[in-house]
Amino acid sequence: MRKNLISLGIMALSSVAFASDAALKNKLEKIGATEVQISESPLSGFKMATSNEGVVYISQDGRYVIQGKVFELKGDKVIDITNQGLLAELNSYRNEMIVYPAKNEKHVVTVFMDITCHYCHLLHKQIKEYNDLGITVRYLAFPRGGMNTQTAKQMEAIWTSTDKVNALNEAEKGNLPTQLKTPNIVKKHYQLGIKFGVTGTPNIVTSEGELIAGYVEPKELAKMLNE
Repeated sequence: MRKNLISLGIMALSSVAFASDAALKNKLEKIGATEVQISESPLSGFKMATSNEGVVYISQDGRYVIQGKVFELKGDKVIDITNQGLLAELNSYRNEMIVYPAKNEKHVVTVFMDITCHYCHLLHKQIKEYNDLGITVRYLAFPRGGMNTQTAKQMEAIWTSTDKVNALNEAEKGNLPTQLKTPNIVKKHYQLGIKFGVTGTPNIVTSEGELIAGYVEPKELAKMLNE
């Protein structure tokens, strides 16, 4: 009898201590998050939640939420794991990306870019240098002014072109598309950028999910990725 009571007590404590994924999802939705997905987390006692707001970590009892940078210490290395939960969604758009592959690929980065951005122009002018250093560059669209802009419609025309690489190259030369399109693909890219915490362009996402804000010249980026 005593063993049964102890077992029942442990079960009761467990039900209090840990909320279901559905309950955690419901808590986040009540404070305004949408498209919430709950998954396992590298943080003990927490679940990872991705939503329209990006990535947060919610305690398994639903009492605490952590939002912000999360770093993992591995020996003498500090690894930013904040956005690792978004990598699957990022890579699901691989067929929509405009890709400049490196022949001797060592690294793959994804760049949120805007065709009206000066530093995006600078990065694109050096695309061969990035490639020569073994860095494959994949572009996603991030119109800084939002969806209700001519830029968003121009970028949709580029990203839905039959020859996306040539269309972007021409746009970077100043030959912008004259046929505007409703930004459907671009909207998805933009919303993903918001989740990653992108506020301007260019923003570079490494294959580990780390976000590097701003323009980084080719040799410096190669050094950062190698480290």
